[in-house]
Amino acid sequence: MQRPVLIGVAGGTGSGKTTVATIIKSRFEGESVRIMHHDSYYQDRSELPMEEREKINYDHPSAFENVLLAEHLRELMDRRPVEMPIYDYASHTRLSETVNVQPVEIILIEGILVLADELLRSLMSIKIYIQADSDERFIRRLLRDMKERGRGADSVIEQYVETVRPMHLQFVEPSKRYADIIIPEGGHNAVAMDLLITKIKDILRNSGNG
Repeated sequence: MQRPVLIGVAGGTGSGKTTVATIIKSRFEGESVRIMHHDSYYQDRSELPMEEREKINYDHPSAFENVLLAEHLRELMDRRPVEMPIYDYASHTRLSETVNVQPVEIILIEGILVLADELLRSLMSIKIYIQADSDERFIRRLLRDMKERGRGADSVIEQYVETVRPMHLQFVEPSKRYADIIIPEGGHNAVAMDLLITKIKDILRNSGNG
C-alpha cells in the first residue's frame, strides 16, 4: 500500500495558509484529504498558572510539541489513525477531548513554523511557503483575533510588536529557504495554484494513489 502525500504549508501569520490548504482540498474532491493545523500541537501548559501561560511566546518554535506531531504524521502515513489534540486559545491549554483522524491520501499540515523544524520537513513530499505583504498580514491577524478570539486591538498590536514580528523575522521568514515552492499572494495566485495542483496529481499518479 502506497504512503499518503504529506504537504507542508508555511508562511507568516495572516499570509493565507489556510486558504491555500482549503483550495487544494477542494481540487481533490475524489481523494481523501485532511488539513491539520500546527496550532493543535501547542505544548500543553495546564500545569502553569494562567498569568504564566499568558506570558509564553507562542510564536517561538519551542511553543510546539513537534515530536508528538511527527509521531502522529508517521502513524497516518503508515495508515494508522491518531487522536489529534484540541487546543483552547482562551485557556492556553489542551482540552481533554481529542479528534480522531483517519488515514487519508493527502495530508496538509499548515502553520507558521512547519518548515522551521527539520523533523517535520523530513516527512514532507512538498514544502510550500506563502509570501504575503507584512501590512496585509498584520491587518488580517488583527481582524481575526478580535473577531474569532475576542481580543482587544491593543492586546493584538502589543503581541505583534513584541513577539509576532520578531519571531517572524528570526524563524518564519528564514524557513522559506527550505520550501520547494514559494507562492506570492497565496490562494489568489491562480497560476501557482494550478501548477501546484498538477504536481500533487503527478505524485499521486506515480505513487499509485491516483
